[in-house]
Amino acid sequence: MSGRGAFAESAEHRALREAVAAFARGRGDAGPDPRSPEELWAEAGRLGYLGVNLPEEYGGGGCGITELSLVMEEFGAAGNPLLMLVVSPAICGTVISRFGTPEQKRRLLPGLADGSSRMAFGITEPDAGSNSHRLTTTARRDGTDWLLTGRKVFVSGVDEADATLIVGRTADARTGRLKPCLFVVPRDTPGFAHHQIPMELGAPERQFELVLDDVRLPADALVGEEDAGLQQLFAGLNPERVMIAAFAVGLGRYALDKAVDYARTRQVWSTPIGAHQAVAHPLARIHIELELARLMTRKAASLYDAGDDMAAGEAANMAKYAAAEACAHAVDQAIHTLGGNGLTTEYGLASLLTLSRVARIAPVSREMILNFVSHHTLGLPKSY
Repeated sequence: MSGRGAFAESAEHRALREAVAAFARGRGDAGPDPRSPEELWAEAGRLGYLGVNLPEEYGGGGCGITELSLVMEEFGAAGNPLLMLVVSPAICGTVISRFGTPEQKRRLLPGLADGSSRMAFGITEPDAGSNSHRLTTTARRDGTDWLLTGRKVFVSGVDEADATLIVGRTADARTGRLKPCLFVVPRDTPGFAHHQIPMELGAPERQFELVLDDVRLPADALVGEEDAGLQQLFAGLNPERVMIAAFAVGLGRYALDKAVDYARTRQVWSTPIGAHQAVAHPLARIHIELELARLMTRKAASLYDAGDDMAAGEAANMAKYAAAEACAHAVDQAIHTLGGNGLTTEYGLASLLTLSRVARIAPVSREMILNFVSHHTLGLPKSY
């Protein structure tokens, strides 16, 4: 394989990227008061962009996380980062595709593929974060049913979702130890309540706290096998990290493009400000950081689609770290390039300061990624 062939995108991927970019461009920017993404979501679903990673037999595109991450990146680069792409088709769709029963796939995947239904994902808890070993949401059997009790926080888009995929824990019949399991909880299920968390975040998707009070679920609410919880959980978390990386690369590109356009045309003295190295070099560094993060994101997605879950986990964490840092640097430098204009509503950059921090914090902090790399990659001892 030639050097170019090893890194160049395929013609199909270029075509997908260009089509999504053309569709997303000009349909409203991320800003201090972004419009509802309902119409954009519905259109993207009709065009087949939302379900490119889901099986063809259930209405999807039959591709993988690589293709869905391209969709995510281009929406971000156009100023329209649809964060529910991370949750509904990437996490929930992947888990159900890989581990759901035939009946669950027939019932749930077509709606996720065409965007006519959405699914939220609840893992984070007030006292455990996303540490699956400390989750207190538990499920116990009651005849053939399950009773699910617990709390979740920072669950995106519950108000828009028809159901939420909840990470709970059940007792192992042999050892009595708790193990993670995943349950599909329809939004109108008795005992399932959600309350919006006020956020200073420039994104249309809202955040919620969930309270589950002995939520009664039928046996088929359990996704896949009861004994496959951790495997199922990480099957969804690796795509989540890839998609957050793609989101961050796209949003970073959006901010960089705004800064470069401004630096090309803004003239204070005899030349545009972009002619000065103090302005040009920081923007060049941002471009390099974003390109490196994009390459790592592509590697992580490729490994996942090839079925190498262990290598994909390492690469996805690295991609998420690199992309989050590049995105934060891009937004900060873009605002600095525009000076006072970078803080105005007209240019729509200041509100990205909070949005760009999402990738540094969620779904796992950069410090926990450094822990993962130091322990799993470098073999250093744990501090916890």
